Amino acid sequence: MTGPIIDTNIYLSRWPTRRLQLDETAKLVEKLKSQGVVEAWAGSFDALLHKDLAGVNARLAEECAAHTAVRLVPFGAINPMLPDWQDDLRRCADEHKMPGIRLHPNYHGYTLADPVFAEVLKAATERKLVVSLAVTMEDERMMHPMFRAAAVDARPLAKIVRETPGVRLLLLNAVKTVKGESLADLAAAGDVSVEIAMQEGVNGVETLLKAAPLERVLFGSLSPLFYFEAAALKLQESPLATPQIRAIAETNARRLLSGS
Repeated sequence: MTGPIIDTNIYLSRWPTRRLQLDETAKLVEKLKSQGVVEAWAGSFDALLHKDLAGVNARLAEECAAHTAVRLVPFGAINPMLPDWQDDLRRCADEHKMPGIRLHPNYHGYTLADPVFAEVLKAATERKLVVSLAVTMEDERMMHPMFRAAAVDARPLAKIVRETPGVRLLLLNAVKTVKGESLADLAAAGDVSVEIAMQEGVNGVETLLKAAPLERVLFGSLSPLFYFEAAALKLQESPLATPQIRAIAETNARRLLSGS
């Protein structure tokens, strides 16, 4: 692929049930740089199970700042089922200067129909934060039998987006379950984007573009849980024009982050 890439879906630290080849940040950054990635939006695997999210987010910010070969942009985790989640949100915005947050409802025990989810969306939007929401983390066939988490039910989302003016939402690992008419409805409801890490099938990105507008489709690899090359191949094997590839690889992410 030619031109710089912004990877909107990477994680740092350790996956809870096994070691991954690139779960040391230096090795992951080296890999991303070799593939043309100039910027990567990072969450932390620790956020899935740890209760001390203030500590998780502080370590994430420090780790991102410590590596400069690729610009790592930290997205702190918020768990609205924990007390003082509002303080975690404030720290993400004011202390760590993060441009966005990352939510994992299926690991934190709430649904999108719970009123607290709309509260988080509203509070993040008031602070002009991008909200990234992980619909799932891995294929059910790969899940450890003692560590299973069903995909988030996204059906309440379109209504909540319409009721939250100004929200900027990025769905991670969503396109296996949120697709077709459901995805089109979400894109029409507001500024909702998706990334391609879990897009499957021949000409998969071309198929995705039949439901989602080009400007709402971003590059994401879910590295290091997934191989980076799998995401890059999705852009290469679909019959896309160069402007379409550039939009997905870089331009759309810059638009989302800038809020323009």
